[in-house]
Amino acid sequence: MLASLYVEFRKLNRSLAALLAVIAPTLIAVFLFFMMLRNKEAKPWEEWMQGAAATWAFFMLPMSVTALTALIAHMEHGPRSWDHLRALPLPRWRIYAAKAVGVLTVVALMSAAVLGFSWGAIRVASLIRPDLAPTGPFELTGYVTTLGQIYLAAGLLVAVQLWVALRFASFVPGLALGIGGVFFAVVATSARVGVFLPWQMPVNILAREAWRVETSLVLGSVGGLVVLVLMLVHLSRREVL
Repeated sequence: MLASLYVEFRKLNRSLAALLAVIAPTLIAVFLFFMMLRNKEAKPWEEWMQGAAATWAFFMLPMSVTALTALIAHMEHGPRSWDHLRALPLPRWRIYAAKAVGVLTVVALMSAAVLGFSWGAIRVASLIRPDLAPTGPFELTGYVTTLGQIYLAAGLLVAVQLWVALRFASFVPGLALGIGGVFFAVVATSARVGVFLPWQMPVNILAREAWRVETSLVLGSVGGLVVLVLMLVHLSRREVL
C-alpha cells in the first residue's frame, strides 16, 4: 500500500493538483484582503475567520473537490493507462484507495491553507490600514476545530465525486454532478432536506441549529467512509473503466 501511495503522490506532484491546492485558498485570502480594505471600522477576528470558513465550505470546497477528482481521474483516463495499472501484481483496490487518500490529503492541505492564507491576508491588510486591524483574540484552536469539522463533513462529497470521476472516462459526468450539486446546495440552503445533500454538509457545520451540525458531521464522515468502501468494491470488480 505504501508503494501505491508513493506513486500516487508522485503523480499528483507532477500534475496541476498542487496549483489547484494553492489557487482556491488564495482566492479566499484575496477576497478577505479587499473586503477588509473596504471596511469603515474594525471587526473582530471571529467575524473574518468565520467568513473565510463560510466561503470555503459553501462554494470553494465543493468546486475544488469537483475539479480535483476530475483531474486525478483524467490522469489515468487520458492516456488510457487503466489496463496497465490493473495488470500490475497487486490488489486492484489499492490503486483506487491510493487515489482516495491522495484526494483527501490534498483537501486537508487546502483546508489548512485557508486558515493560514486568510490570517496572512488580514495581517497584510492591517499593515496598510492599521485602523482596521481585527479586534479580540485570534482563537486558533477554535478555527482549526471548525475547519476540521468542515473537512470531515465533506467526506461524503469527496467519495461521491471521486467515484463518478473514476467510473466514467469522460470528465463531463463528474463536472455536471459537482456543478449541479453546488447549485442545489445554494437554492436549498434553508431547507431541512438540504442537510442530507453531500454538497451542503460542509457549510451546515456553521449552522446555528445543533441538529444540522451533528447530522452533517456524522453523515459526512461515516457516510463518506461507507461510500469509499463501496467504491473500492465496485471499481475493483469492473474489468473495463
